[in-house]
Amino acid sequence: MRALVFEEFGGPLTVREVPEPAPAPDGVVVAVGASGICRSDWHAWSGHDPGVVLPHVPGHELAGTVAGVGARVRNWSVGDRVTVPFVCACGRCGPCRDGAGQVCLHQTQPGFTHWGSLAGQVALDAADVNLVGLPEGMPFATAAGLGCRFATAFRAVTGVGRVRPGEWVAVHGCGGVGLSAVQVAVAAGGRVVAVDVAAGALELARRMGAEFVVDGAADVPAAVAELTGGGAHVSLDALGAAVTCGNSIRSLRPRGRHVQVGLLPPAQGRPVIPMELVVAGELAVLGSHGMAAADYPAMLSLIAAGRLRPELLVTRELALDEAGAALRTVGREPGIAVVTSF
Repeated sequence: MRALVFEEFGGPLTVREVPEPAPAPDGVVVAVGASGICRSDWHAWSGHDPGVVLPHVPGHELAGTVAGVGARVRNWSVGDRVTVPFVCACGRCGPCRDGAGQVCLHQTQPGFTHWGSLAGQVALDAADVNLVGLPEGMPFATAAGLGCRFATAFRAVTGVGRVRPGEWVAVHGCGGVGLSAVQVAVAAGGRVVAVDVAAGALELARRMGAEFVVDGAADVPAAVAELTGGGAHVSLDALGAAVTCGNSIRSLRPRGRHVQVGLLPPAQGRPVIPMELVVAGELAVLGSHGMAAADYPAMLSLIAAGRLRPELLVTRELALDEAGAALRTVGREPGIAVVTSF
């Protein structure tokens, strides 16, 4: 099969022939119909994830058709249309038994712990725990973003941030996760202030329903406080940078909730957390890491009802030969780029 491969961190990204994977006894192989290109893939290529072993095939946002089934898989068959969370849970550890597969102690992640989905096929573990059947008629390009950016934003807003109708929500960073968070927060009844340094991203945020937008080069906490009459009830760092993390916490009103969604790899420097504000304002500092397959039905029902429209986030469909350039420059163009031709 054809796959996008890198053999050194930060080095060339080339498309070449590699062997097809075989399913594990409890896993499947999926013929990839679409795979998103995400900032997390950029982190893997840049060498920020210590679990990545070279040579490597990136890609973790995927949808496609089951092409091979392991002997112990009971619920899935060749030909099924599926997607999968980027965290593949084991289904057996304590967090999994508690329904928190997104923080599984023995998780695997395509594109990180093993070769990923920027390829013709990808192997996925513990299929009966992790696969999600796709609604009829949902294009693979739309479904691919559910596995990371959209599902991650959905749980961060509704499950971790617990946004309630009428609350102010600040979203720092309007890439794929941030734009998804804007859309989900608006659907939950939130009033959204979107923050980014790119005019194109802010325009998309407006189209997703943001009430106000703020240039990230400004004094962001002051701007959010003025627009919201005292600060956000919930603030999300959807980018993952020291400045956006700090701004998010400083944008909160007393007893507000900060949700860290964007990755903060130590190789890029650790943020300074203003703990004096956390204590004085009784702020909550929360982390959010994807969403388990068992939690997908609520999200899918809102999509089916038309209250959420993840297809609006897909701004570019690419061929695999274009994926390397898109991965190297991820974030420079607004919206989500999805590879649909392999």
